Amino acid sequence: MAELWFVGAGLADERDISRRGREALERCDVVFAEEYTAVLAPGSVERLAQELRRPITRIDRTSLESGRPIMEALAEGRRVGLLVVGDPFAATTHVALRVDAEKAGHTWRYVPNASVLSAAASFLGLMHYRFGRTVSLPFPEPGFAPASPVEFVRKNRAEGLHSLVLLDLRPLEGRFLRAHEAIAILKERDAARSLFVDTLEMGVVARVGADDAAAWWRPLAVLERIDFGAPLHCLVVPAPELHFEEQAAIECFRVR
Repeated sequence: MAELWFVGAGLADERDISRRGREALERCDVVFAEEYTAVLAPGSVERLAQELRRPITRIDRTSLESGRPIMEALAEGRRVGLLVVGDPFAATTHVALRVDAEKAGHTWRYVPNASVLSAAASFLGLMHYRFGRTVSLPFPEPGFAPASPVEFVRKNRAEGLHSLVLLDLRPLEGRFLRAHEAIAILKERDAARSLFVDTLEMGVVARVGADDAAAWWRPLAVLERIDFGAPLHCLVVPAPELHFEEQAAIECFRVR
């Protein structure tokens, strides 16, 4: 029986990893890192490996979803660390890996960290409990243009809830869906032209957790013309009505 450590890396760079997380990785025989659900600043993994005085092996989405390299290391009786950007169990893939490890007779440990699921709302000053289902927006592909992201946002708004819209990324290809591209996609897929209209006020959060984190709150027609800088970006579509404290909190992002 071996042990699998799920260690959250936080949102920006190697400085965000907790002391508990660093100590856990130092005790591991082998350490993997995945950056397909999000990425740290360039060089972060390499700098962390130097600080830990041990190699960190990157694994891609296919390897993570199959679990093969991790399960093989566990089968050898080794203590394995998996470094995940954000919080490890914010993605269902990591929960599935945890379950597979349990079924194979291994134990697991969990070191949480900040996640965009809470950090975007916190940065804007919106109330966490007023968020509905999180929405993921994939890159458009030929023959693949799902309307479900628009419908999920519409349903959240109908229930008086905010929507966090996470944007697709393909780090190995150097591709990151940007906020202005995402807005164009949502407008196109809003077949009824009743939700993503020019006057809809919404938020864009860029590089949350980093030193240069920024946010904007504008009508959609204004947002689609703004350069939000380097990724990662996400969108926040508000409920039809904001609480008065939320209104006060977002004022600073209206005047950027």
